[in-house]
Amino acid sequence: MRNRNGEPIYRQIQNALRRRIDSGQLKPGYPVPSERELARLHKVSLMTARHALSEMARDGIVERRHGAGTFVAPPRVQFNKLLGYTEQMASLGLTANSRVVTCGIVTREHEIAARLGMAPTARLGKVERVRLAGDEPVALETCYWSADEYPNLVDAPLERVSLFGLMEREFGVGLAYSDEEIDATDADVRLADILAITRGSPLLRIRQLIFSTKSRATVYVVGFYRSGRHTLRVRRFR
Repeated sequence: MRNRNGEPIYRQIQNALRRRIDSGQLKPGYPVPSERELARLHKVSLMTARHALSEMARDGIVERRHGAGTFVAPPRVQFNKLLGYTEQMASLGLTANSRVVTCGIVTREHEIAARLGMAPTARLGKVERVRLAGDEPVALETCYWSADEYPNLVDAPLERVSLFGLMEREFGVGLAYSDEEIDATDADVRLADILAITRGSPLLRIRQLIFSTKSRATVYVVGFYRSGRHTLRVRRFR
């Protein structure tokens, strides 16, 4: 069934709910009208309302809780563009929060130095940050870069500002693209403690070698992301 504009009726229901979510009228965790209520409000069949909510649940916009109803889902970070966490959260209309776990200069990360095209014992800046959505830890990210080429970055307030943004503003380095390795892993004792999850919980692990606009390896990132709070979308072109 379609409306006068040729749009499927279930899309009309979805668009109405999205407007309420985007405007903040329905916030993450708030209940969504039931299938019966949506069917009554939009004068459609129960099956059409159910299809609208099922598709939104599949896309991670709402979540169904058995015996409780349907609720607005927490926003997910979607990895379909080279953005820092601060920029990702801003794209969702949220303020990024981080907690620095470690930050300093290291000289014994031989494999990472090699990936960055540097000598095995080169001085690397390293920052390890817990990424937060509100007060909830959703990821642990560790970034590495040349400490000699980008001095004093370890002294920056990296719990509040974007590393990518600092490199671009302070050093004129444009970050253009990344080569990524993506796999699934389980939380060990340390990751479980940091992310407030149980040991063995599934995590998405992404390793990024980020290149500048001059095609030079500039930053290496290892991130562990809580399953269910992040979505990886890959768009293929031919």
